[in-house]
Amino acid sequence: MDKEELERGALQNEKEKQEEEEEEQVVNPWEVSAKEGGKIDYDKLIEKFGCQRLNQSLIDRVEHLTSRRAHVFLRRGAFFAHRDFNEILDAYERGEKFYLYTGRGPSSEALHLGHLIPFMFTQYLQEAFKVPLVIQLTDDEKFLWKNLTVEESRRLARENAKDIIACGFDIRRTFIFSDFDYVGGAFYRNMIEISKRVTCNQIVGIFGFVGEDHIGKYSFPPVQAAPSFPSSFPHLFSGKDNLRCLIPCAIDQDPYFRMTRDVAPRIGHHKPALIESLFFPALQGETGKMSASDPNSAIYVTDSEKDIKNKINRYAFSGGQDSIEKHRQLGANLEVDIPIKYLGFFLEDDAELEHIKKEYGAGRMLTGEVKQRLIEVLTKLVERHRRARAAVTDEMVDAFMAVRPLPNMFN
Repeated sequence: MDKEELERGALQNEKEKQEEEEEEQVVNPWEVSAKEGGKIDYDKLIEKFGCQRLNQSLIDRVEHLTSRRAHVFLRRGAFFAHRDFNEILDAYERGEKFYLYTGRGPSSEALHLGHLIPFMFTQYLQEAFKVPLVIQLTDDEKFLWKNLTVEESRRLARENAKDIIACGFDIRRTFIFSDFDYVGGAFYRNMIEISKRVTCNQIVGIFGFVGEDHIGKYSFPPVQAAPSFPSSFPHLFSGKDNLRCLIPCAIDQDPYFRMTRDVAPRIGHHKPALIESLFFPALQGETGKMSASDPNSAIYVTDSEKDIKNKINRYAFSGGQDSIEKHRQLGANLEVDIPIKYLGFFLEDDAELEHIKKEYGAGRMLTGEVKQRLIEVLTKLVERHRRARAAVTDEMVDAFMAVRPLPNMFN
């Protein structure tokens, strides 16, 4: 049985798996919840989705091919799973280029730190491999799923674009588009090619749609699938239909691309490769993704220094003991400690992180000290982002979103 047959079989069995999963953890593009409020079991998720663990040999290859140290998100396992990333590296080693594709569903005015993670990592990949990037703003999806008007969805897309641009993307290699503005022509033709090859039963099995859902939900998955194929962007990749695509994303987006990978060889394209991240935990603990309905569950890029200090001190779940005496004796439980987990994402210095973990785990460092270091790190990060975003003008957004060739995108 070849890989295509295996993937089609996995798609057909998805509904049965989903029914079993309902009693355990649920992970899809719209819902993330752990079993009985516990932690997400990523090993079980890898087994269910059929992706692979990102191992040290792949990270070593990235460093060798880019002649630079791997990003902290790679070194510390924040991006932990993949589909065919090894094939992207094989092709790159042979001198073949690829392009990056990621996106954002613009449903809120402000982004939190979890939203920034795929963009921070994608910016590193673009800079390290010197490759072009397409960023999809799914304003149509948020109109379909949220209580938003078309106008509000489009406005939020442009506002979110400013935060994305502030992450440092190279305008010579980056095309940002909103679905409401760009979908049509070659992009729409690919959507129709995809739609014809995915049955309603498959869509229900993959995404769990029910009869009461409006048809807009059923028709959306091909919209997110289409950017995986270079022919969707003739102004960028004309004559480059064999170009490979790498998608950095959180693992809850995997269902879209399992569907896409099943269709790809049947319409003459490479399967898109994926590199997938863990969920950035809520301040209150590792129960899944942060909730936009609870502003105290996350640090937002609009938070002031006072906001950050208050949220970390009041809401960040601690693995420390309930008394200093007991803490000195037993040390902290690093497995559940949110300040340690946040430092694992954002404290660049490996040696300092290991020192903090060692001292805190042994009880020689107190919770307050660890939280104070995290406050310093996040305040600096948010302030840097705020300054960068303030420099992004409407004209810059227009420039990134202009449908134009990128003649130097591989130079």
